[in-house]
Formats: sequence, structure tokens, C-alpha cells
Amino acid sequence: MKNFTSFADAGDYKALLQQALEIKANPYGYQHIGRNKTVGLIFFNPSLRTRLSSVKAAYNLGAQAWVLNAGADSWTLEMADGAVMNGGTQEHIKDAIAVMSQYCDVLGVRTFPTLKDKAEDYGEVVFNKILQYATVPVISLESATLHPLQSFADLITVAETKQKERVKVVLTWAPHVRALPQCVPNSFCDWFAEIDWVDFVITHPEGYELDPRFTKGARIEYDQKKALEGADYVQAKNWSSYQDYGQVLGNDPAWMLTPEHMALTKDAKFLHCLPVRRNVEVSDAVLDAPGSLIIQEAGNRTISMQTVLHELLK
Repeated sequence: MKNFTSFADAGDYKALLQQALEIKANPYGYQHIGRNKTVGLIFFNPSLRTRLSSVKAAYNLGAQAWVLNAGADSWTLEMADGAVMNGGTQEHIKDAIAVMSQYCDVLGVRTFPTLKDKAEDYGEVVFNKILQYATVPVISLESATLHPLQSFADLITVAETKQKERVKVVLTWAPHVRALPQCVPNSFCDWFAEIDWVDFVITHPEGYELDPRFTKGARIEYDQKKALEGADYVQAKNWSSYQDYGQVLGNDPAWMLTPEHMALTKDAKFLHCLPVRRNVEVSDAVLDAPGSLIIQEAGNRTISMQTVLHELLK
């Protein structure tokens, strides 16, 4: 593993998953890996789970961690190549990333899409500049199009709780009060469409089709109730339109996940990446039910990050 930006970087996912389960069983047993190492974390947008779990993962491995909020804790960064910097930006991304690489052994970076320019977002312009200028391995803490650490944590959660060899996993669109990016659902598809012991189904209203690069191999069902039938795991998440980029085409409250929806499943476990808009995306009754794995799933964010750090630092 050179960098960690998508499912493709996981390599042998079964071996990586097994390593994650071993690390979870013995979280402080690999501190020799991180001794005298530093993990740098750069955030271009807010975070709760990613920030805290990444710091915790570094400490569990015996490493130190520093956190930088770009533009708030640092100079305002210029992104454009060849820019004449006579405006409001004080430091070029080229210099900043090269310098930060001097202060760490691995660099975790969280960027975010504009939801205005699909070509720029899906070209991962900002993230690719960081990959270009970094001289240490880079971990995606979320980018404009993907959130691989979250999806890896989701996979760990399903793997450690499944009661049978093959399971049906459903990703369902949910309503929201504002337009959200496609990073989390893209990444969930990027991972779960490739898992050979998962029957993977995506359900959403028409017009909310995701980038087909990530949904290849999945069954897409526009009837939510039909999709939920016989499910063993249900992941709910909102996203804005990919085709009509960043637009909210409709917000049918009937898509909010309720106990009536979950009754169609095979006593399914519930997943959500958090944060969640309670009683908008998902009802309290589902979120707080015994089958809800949202807190366990959030806890596994430490394990997914710790496993990736282990692979990059070892």
C-alpha cells in the first residue's frame, strides 16, 4: 500500500479485513509500528469522527499526531498553478504540502466537493494536487468523491456481526434538508459491490443515480420497499443528484427509514455513517433500536484508520 484513497488501494481486501479484526482484538499490540512516527492530519472542512478516530488510531499505534485546520490554523492556501499571488491567499498548496511532509511520516487529508463544478470535483483537483506535492504516503480522510475509511469501517462492522456466510446489504437514499455530496454512497458502492459474500442492492428515487464507475456490479432498484425485502443490513444515506450535479430533485419524506420499512427486511441491522438528521433521514425508532449498529460502526472508524496506518508505516 503506497497511499489509501479508494477500495483499489486496499489490495487483498480479505487480508486487510483480517488484519483489522486482529487489531481490534489487540489494539495496543502493534505500538512498535508507530514508535517515533508522526501522523499529520489536514482538514479543509469540519469533522468529528474522522478527526478524533484518526488521532486515537495514531496513539493506539504508538505514534504522535498533529491536526491542522487549513485556512483557520494556517495561512490561506492558493490552489491555482501559476497564480500571481497578489490577492487574499498567502501560501501556495505546492509549498504547504511539501513542508507538511517534512513534519510527518503519513499525511491524512480531508477535502470536500463544491457541488457546483462536477468536472472539478470528480477530477479530484485539490486532492490530486496534494498527492502530487506530498513526499510521504497520503490517506484520504474523505475527498470530493470518496470516503474509503468510512466504507472500510462499514465493512468491518458487517464482517464482525454477520450471522451467515452470505448477506444482503442495501444502500438506501434518504431525504435531507440540504444538498449533500456523493462521497459516502460512492465509497460504500466502491467497496460493497466488490465483496464476494455480499448481495448488494442500491435503492433511490429516479434521478439520483450515482456515478456508474462505483455502482458497477450492484443491482439498482427504484422501489425502496422491494429493495429492502430480505435485507440483512441497511445503510441509509442522502446524496444530491450526480447527473443534475448537486441538485435536490425531490425530497419525498416517504423515503425516511422507519420501523415499517425495517419490517420488510430479514431483521436487518442498521448502518449510518453519522451525523444523521433524526426523523428526517431516519426515525428515532430505527436509530435507537437494538439492531442499530451506528455507534459500533463509528467506533470502527478507529480500527479502519489504525489498520491503514499499520499498513503504511510497517
